[in-house]
Amino acid sequence: MPHIDLPEGMPGISAGFNFRPEVAKPMRELAHVLLHDANSLTPGERELIATYVSSQNDCHFCQSSHGAAAACHLGDPSIVDKVKADFLTAPVSDKLKALMAIAGKVRQDGKLVTAADVEAARKLGATDIEIHDTVLIAAAFCMYNRYVDGLGTWQPDNPEMYAQMGQHLASEGYTAPSIRQPVPTD
Repeated sequence: MPHIDLPEGMPGISAGFNFRPEVAKPMRELAHVLLHDANSLTPGERELIATYVSSQNDCHFCQSSHGAAAACHLGDPSIVDKVKADFLTAPVSDKLKALMAIAGKVRQDGKLVTAADVEAARKLGATDIEIHDTVLIAAAFCMYNRYVDGLGTWQPDNPEMYAQMGQHLASEGYTAPSIRQPVPTD
């Protein structure tokens, strides 16, 4: 049950965004730039970083919606599950594993990231922009996760709803809501 009077039937971040639309716009734009706009990391890789951070923060809504978006981009939902279980053994590139290690440290405390972590990612081909964006995705998703969970938003356990949101996010991005109308509460 939400801690404040949020719009009924609006799950996760959609509830907060509907409550404060003026906050939604810049938060959506940031997510769009980080996860959807052109970058040397694929949208699927960036969504995996967001999903990994969200799973480590135990944010059901964010790991489910961004995991669904990653699965749409990658064409294989099992990769998402494997990254959430143990990214080091998941079938992703060594470069992405090094970037996820950085993201995991940022999730805990940005000061845990060391020059050695960055150098390890660089040796595997990571560029400065990829390192920058990994740090910012991890930091932003800590904020998004805490926003969703701190408000006590409704986070349904409906795989089909998350699959539809993931398809919208993968194809349309983040500037328009993926949930526009209240959905039936469980």
